[in-house]
Amino acid sequence: MNTTSAAITLTFDATSLGHPVDDATSLLCDVAALFAQHPTARELRIVFGQRRDLAESCARLGLVTGLANGSGACLRAMFLQRAEPWLVGVSSASFPLAYAMSEGRRHPRRPPLPPGTVYRRVVAALDTAVSFRTVTIADDIDVFHRWMNAPRVAAFWELAGTRDDHVRYLTRTLEDPHVHPLVGCFDGRPFGYFEAYWAKEDRIAPFYEVDDYDRGIHMLVGEDSYRGPQRVSVWLPSLVHYLFLDDPRTRHVVAEPRADNAKMIAYLAQTGFYEAKEFDFPHKRAAMMILSRETFFGQFCP
Repeated sequence: MNTTSAAITLTFDATSLGHPVDDATSLLCDVAALFAQHPTARELRIVFGQRRDLAESCARLGLVTGLANGSGACLRAMFLQRAEPWLVGVSSASFPLAYAMSEGRRHPRRPPLPPGTVYRRVVAALDTAVSFRTVTIADDIDVFHRWMNAPRVAAFWELAGTRDDHVRYLTRTLEDPHVHPLVGCFDGRPFGYFEAYWAKEDRIAPFYEVDDYDRGIHMLVGEDSYRGPQRVSVWLPSLVHYLFLDDPRTRHVVAEPRADNAKMIAYLAQTGFYEAKEFDFPHKRAAMMILSRETFFGQFCP
């Protein structure tokens, strides 16, 4: 196996990886690991030799393109749009299409929240794993209550209150079909709270040309030890990656930080978001931040 910062060449025989390579799915974790170890590589050249069956299996699944002379190109921008090996459990894409009305807005019906961990990615540079799981009140009320009462968090979220206040808030959020509350973890340790929402039935919908499957995000890092640009550069693109993987019909991920929150706007820009405009919510002046699927997977996906 030869590697450079610009490309990776992987040569196969039946035992080259130390485990059976029977079909394309056998390669997914190995290819994911190579791209993780070489974050600047945009293409992985796979040499199949006489393994024509394996080459054709990979081509059918879109794992490689341009097969010629026993080799093909695995493009990072295509590979990272596969659900495996990052997405855990049932995705929103498996939910049948049907429409509903909410407060005068016609939108697809949303699936029930998936339980447990929904996404996991190993980050070679930090020798750690970042994951997201669906909130449960039993497991998460203590950290949620502590985070929301921290002065730094309360200044932006304005949800300081009692434990009972926070139980009621999480209960309402878990019952809202357009919101998916998540806890982010590094190596299983909770570090932040996130709300992923379907933009079509959200208050943000009137402020841009919203699509049926656009997603939005609200974000907070509760643990001070996990703050800073090095950590943001891991969890923010991972969160966006999860939302794009969860439903291939999602064309944009949006955010609406306070217009004066320069640090968060800069972090979003570093992940590929652009600021479309400023606009007024009843409670704040907001920046309209938009990230397209094509931009993310073409340039910013981890």
